Amino acid sequence: MEQPVMEGKAGRYWHLLEDGRLQCDVCPRYCKLHDGQRGLCFVRGRRDGEIVLTTYGRSSGFCIDPIEKKPLNHFLPGTPVLSFGTAGCNLTCKFCQNWDISKAREFDRLQDVASPDAIAAAAVRSGSRSVAFTYNDPVIFLEYAVDVAQACRERGIKTVAVSAGYICPEPRIEFFRHMDAANIDLKGFTEGFYKNLCTGHLQPVLDTLEYLKHETEVWFEITTLLIPGENDKPAEVEALCGWVIEHLGSDVPLHFTAFHPDWKMRDKPPTPPATLRMARRIGIETGLRYVYTGNIRDPEGQSTYCHGCKALLIGRDWYELSTWHLTANGSCRNCGTPCAGVFEDRYGCWGQRRQRVVVKPVASRPAAQ
Repeated sequence: MEQPVMEGKAGRYWHLLEDGRLQCDVCPRYCKLHDGQRGLCFVRGRRDGEIVLTTYGRSSGFCIDPIEKKPLNHFLPGTPVLSFGTAGCNLTCKFCQNWDISKAREFDRLQDVASPDAIAAAAVRSGSRSVAFTYNDPVIFLEYAVDVAQACRERGIKTVAVSAGYICPEPRIEFFRHMDAANIDLKGFTEGFYKNLCTGHLQPVLDTLEYLKHETEVWFEITTLLIPGENDKPAEVEALCGWVIEHLGSDVPLHFTAFHPDWKMRDKPPTPPATLRMARRIGIETGLRYVYTGNIRDPEGQSTYCHGCKALLIGRDWYELSTWHLTANGSCRNCGTPCAGVFEDRYGCWGQRRQRVVVKPVASRPAAQ
């Protein structure tokens, strides 16, 4: 049977194997492809003698979200972020809560066509301070994300990657060179968790976190979804927090968020709020300065406190900011202790709104003389 034509933009990070297959080198899966085959992510495939990104320029939709929803609590708090994703994923998490996008193999789900310039222009027009690559993992649409990030930077718009950090060393350098902030999903802290529930490995994610901390200026935060009976034991939470302290330091914000039954794990109960509060307490006792709870209403667990005098710095109720006690340079107004993050003298007031956005085409730029 004749293979359909595989459309898309030429991808980077692949090489030819001795047996004639092409190996994709974007992520640690190293998919090895014959002509017409796609990788596990389903959006990177082989066309003739190259790997192509089949979703370049296409999105599952655009929305303006609060930056805290990514979640990022220490990056331009209260500001709107233009969010979008594509389709596919390079992990197979049984608990995926965006499975209708990340597991999609039907490209009619990609309804919005948008060039990098059009996305950057839409961010400016909507008053968004940043653009987030989210809903599915942007490392699999690296070329598209990088081009969008470059267009945004030209217009003074920041870019945010919401990622599981499952990426190889060489593409990791290029990808994060263009990002201003990131939230990395550290799904669990055992190899068994990654192998059994995600068909992946833990170490590449830890490598990405250490790379971000020690080799870049990217502001990043970490999220761990606590799943009852899978990764919520106090000993595992303590080990995770201890690793963050030892390898990344005490200033990296850590979010423990609640699981709800979804995708292939509908038999699991939702995470009890007490489990999240337990994890937050362990993180603080371990020495982390900024530990948060998510996906539940918990103003205390979602607010930011000074690690010097314990004063309330940023009060939050869901995504609404209720208190702001930071100086223009991001220090505690009470004692002067700096708060780690990217802050401005005024915080945003976007709140918890979620607004659908239509990205309009823009006129092509004249060629450089």
